[in-house]
Amino acid sequence: MPDSIIQQIQSRGIYHGLPVYPPRLTGLTAIITGANGISGHYMLRVLSQDPQRWKKIVCLSRRPPLIPEGLPENVEHIPVDFLKEPEEIANVLKKRSVTADHVFFFSYIQPPPGKTGLWANAEELVRVNSLLVSNFVEALKLANVKPKRFMLQTGAKNYGIHLGPTKVPQEESDPRITLEPNFYYPQEDIVDRFCKDTGSAWNVCMPGPILGAVPDAAMNLAFPLAVYAAVCRRLGQALEFPGDIVSWQMNQSMSSSVMNAYMEEWAVLLGPPDQKYNTYDSSAFTWEKLWPRLAGWYGIEDRGPQDEDDYITTETRFVPRGYGPKGITKKKFKMTDWAKRDEVQKAWEELAEEHGLAQEKLADVDRVFGFLDGVLCRSVPLNFSMDKSRKLGWHGFVDTSESLLEVFRDLAKIKMVPPVPEMSVSFN
Repeated sequence: MPDSIIQQIQSRGIYHGLPVYPPRLTGLTAIITGANGISGHYMLRVLSQDPQRWKKIVCLSRRPPLIPEGLPENVEHIPVDFLKEPEEIANVLKKRSVTADHVFFFSYIQPPPGKTGLWANAEELVRVNSLLVSNFVEALKLANVKPKRFMLQTGAKNYGIHLGPTKVPQEESDPRITLEPNFYYPQEDIVDRFCKDTGSAWNVCMPGPILGAVPDAAMNLAFPLAVYAAVCRRLGQALEFPGDIVSWQMNQSMSSSVMNAYMEEWAVLLGPPDQKYNTYDSSAFTWEKLWPRLAGWYGIEDRGPQDEDDYITTETRFVPRGYGPKGITKKKFKMTDWAKRDEVQKAWEELAEEHGLAQEKLADVDRVFGFLDGVLCRSVPLNFSMDKSRKLGWHGFVDTSESLLEVFRDLAKIKMVPPVPEMSVSFN
C-alpha cells in the first residue's frame, strides 16, 4: 500500500477544493496566448491573483486583453500575429526578451459557419488552427524559449460530440475520432513534437461549453442565453425551452472559465507531465434544474417541454461510438431563427439603447446562437469523467448555476447584456 498523501485545499468565493501551492513555487514566468479570448482572459485573471508565484506574465495576441483597470504591473502585452512566419514572431520575442517557465496556449480562429453547421468547415479549421500552433512553437525554438510545461487547451470535440453519439462517460483514454478532420489532433501532435525536441513537457486540457464574460460573443454559451432571457422579459414572454424532454433532462458537463484556469494552473505546477485532462466544473447540471432558476433571476415564467409540443427532428451525420443508431435531436424552434425575429431584434435594440450596450444590434447571429442551439439540444450526454484528475490530486468544484449567474453579472459590467434583475436567486 502506498504511503498516505496529505493535500491542502482552499476556497475562493464560489470556487472550492482549489490547491494550496507549496512556498517553493515562486518567481515563475508565463506566456498566455489569446489572452483577450474567453479562456486566455480568465487565465490571466487567475495567475494575476498571486504575483509572488507569477512574477512575470507575457500576453501574446493581436489585441490587448480588456482589463478596465489596466494590466497588473507584472503583466506585459506584446502584439503578435501567429499567422505570420515563425522568424517574424521569433524576432518579436527576442527583441522583447521573452522567457517562460510555462506556456498556456488558447489562440483560436473560428471560420465562418458552413452550410451544415458551426463546425462544418473542418478542413479550414484544421489548416488555420494548426498553423497558429506550428508557427508559435517554431518561433519559440528560434527565440530559444524552452518552457518547462506547455499547456494546450482543446475541448469536447476531441470526443466527436459534435458529430453524433459518443461513448459515455467521456474519458481521456478514449481513441481519436477520425470520421472527419479534427484540428485538435494535429495541434496535439505539433506540441508533442515540440516538447520532444526541446525537452519540455505538455498537458492538454479539454473543457466543455465555456462560461465566461468577454466582449467576443462567439463560442460563448452565457452571452446568447442572457440575451434570450433579457428579451423574453422585455417582451413579457415565458422563457421557453426549445428542446424535448430528452435534452431537458440530459446531463451536461459545463466548464466555467475561472475553474478551467484554476485547473490548468494546477496541471502545469502540480500535475504529472504529458497528461490529458477533462476540464469542467464537477457540478451535476441539467437544463431541467437550471431553467426555472434562470427564469427566476429575470422574474419571468419558465416553460419546459409539454406533451402537446411539436418538434422538428434532426439526425446526426455520424455515430462516433461506432455502434448503435445515429443521434436524434428534437427542437420546437432554433435559437438562430428566434434571434432573427423582427420583434426580438426590435426588443434588443430598445434594451441596447436603454442600457448603453456594446451591441446595438444582434450581430453574427448564426454563429453566436448556433452555438447555443448545439448546447441546449444534444443527441448524447456530455458526461466528462474526472476520475483521472481526482486520482492525481485535483479536487476543484464550482456550482455551475452559481458560476453562470456570476458570468451574467460580469457580462452586464462590460455592457454586453442588460443588468440581471435577480428577482429570485436560490441554490442548493
